[in-house]
Amino acid sequence: MVSLQDSHSSSNHFPPHTRNFYSPSSTKIHRQTGRSMRTIRSNIYHDDQSRNSFTTERSSFVSENLTDSVVDMRLGELALRTHSSAAKSASSDEEFLQLSQAFSDFSACSSDISGELQRLATLPSPENEPTSEAEPEVPEEPCQGFLQRENFSTEIIESISPEDLLPTVKICVDGLQSPSIAIKQSAAAKLRLLAKNRADNRALIGESGAVPALIPLLRCSDPWTQEHAVTALLNLSLHESNKAIITNAGAIKSLVYVLKTGTETSKQNAACALLSLALIEENKSSIGACGAIPPLVSLLISGSTRGKKDALTTLYKLCSIKPNKERAVNAGAVKPLVALVAEQGTGLAEKAMVVLSSLAGVEEGKEAIVEEGGLAALVEAIEDGSVKGKEFAVLTLLQLCTESVRNRGLLVREGGIPPLVALSQTGTLRAKHKAETLLGYLREPRQEASSSAL
Repeated sequence: MVSLQDSHSSSNHFPPHTRNFYSPSSTKIHRQTGRSMRTIRSNIYHDDQSRNSFTTERSSFVSENLTDSVVDMRLGELALRTHSSAAKSASSDEEFLQLSQAFSDFSACSSDISGELQRLATLPSPENEPTSEAEPEVPEEPCQGFLQRENFSTEIIESISPEDLLPTVKICVDGLQSPSIAIKQSAAAKLRLLAKNRADNRALIGESGAVPALIPLLRCSDPWTQEHAVTALLNLSLHESNKAIITNAGAIKSLVYVLKTGTETSKQNAACALLSLALIEENKSSIGACGAIPPLVSLLISGSTRGKKDALTTLYKLCSIKPNKERAVNAGAVKPLVALVAEQGTGLAEKAMVVLSSLAGVEEGKEAIVEEGGLAALVEAIEDGSVKGKEFAVLTLLQLCTESVRNRGLLVREGGIPPLVALSQTGTLRAKHKAETLLGYLREPRQEASSSAL
């Protein structure tokens, strides 16, 4: 927990014109795993007539322009007042992890994880930041320094009860509708943090009317405001009842817009938000119909490693229904998926094979996989891939060859028999069974040809 003295000493903020934003065409960014996560503090105002600092006359924007030191003091007081209930956060963390793990059978996708470290790694350090005169025409961000501080601890936020945070949430919801971009950005950032780890906070924010106010910010031209808004919605979507609130408010089309036009980080978090909404079966069709699959394929082609993983996970979940399988094939998903099968050591090959296996469930998908050289790539995966990769590869080959004599012949010509024989002897129990079944299909055309020759 940060002391009041620490918060006073760290209240310097970065001038607005020195911030670095991502652009949609930015180069690949690698996650800096050794850097600690920065956090955003809630801006809270509680009318307490007994304290001298709050007896001054309030203007219409007093709640939007609290200083860092006042916010630190108020949060610290609330944290001390509710310290006895701090143990509740442990159960909330456990629930959060369970929700995160439910996203996919083969890929972890957790709240606010995508792109966070990449964004933070680009922020300049306070020691190296050049000083310059403030430009009077640029509106200052309320509660300056919230987004930049390294030494603010989320323990303060996580120890405050939802009841005590209700005034903060109301202030943030009002701030989302302010004419000031800086105030909107700050409000979205605080909601993003409040909804990050605690299920009770997600429920509170979802019931407060924040979702309809966040959705317009998904089309905001300011990249940081858009990023905070999309990530706040991602975090809120982890609470089951909020999924319906988000979809009923019309968020899917705006999330697809972010997926098409946002920064790398915003695209990743939009993909994860759509993945979270796709856990409700009826949403899968709506997401596909709103045009989500082509930009997911684009993210699969040009995104960072994290972005590609997010795209793969979301495509996997969406393509459990036939219309979305067809949309993915028509959007050109097969070619990049086949290319990813050959990428060993990145964790992408196995995921790509799982999605290919899903697309092989429709005839157009089978044809596209063969045309894009998928047979050769899958044979190589059986030879050199991981244990799981070999299982996924033989499963996909079995789907391609079960009802196609032509594909069986092509697989034989690609040299598929020797690695399949080896897999049938040394693979896992499941891989052995699939390999033996596939080898049985590969013998059938030869037997038919021999019979016809007699």
